[in-house]
Amino acid sequence: MTLLQETSDFITIFGIDTPWDVLFVIIIAAFLGVELISNVPAILHTPLMSGANAIHGVVIIGSIIVMGHAAQDNYLALGLGFLAVILGTLNVVGGFVVTNRMLEMFKKKEKK
Repeated sequence: MTLLQETSDFITIFGIDTPWDVLFVIIIAAFLGVELISNVPAILHTPLMSGANAIHGVVIIGSIIVMGHAAQDNYLALGLGFLAVILGTLNVVGGFVVTNRMLEMFKKKEKK
């Protein structure tokens, strides 16, 4: 069974059969994400970002799995997988840097 067949079977299990269904799921997820983020109090943004950074690690794991299943002569899949690993890593590291800077804002400054 190829990776494409496995993905197709996985999508069919959830009742997503056509590209229109996929587009509908993406649009609903985008609206839900905007609504959730806009209603989060400012004090909770730092823990929310830390959790999101941890979840973004799944992108790295998924791209490594895709690279592992790609044929050795399929340079497109290997290149896209490598690009996904690099961009996912940059996203996670950058997110933790931003979270650290946000946490620095909450520390009390020492008086001289």
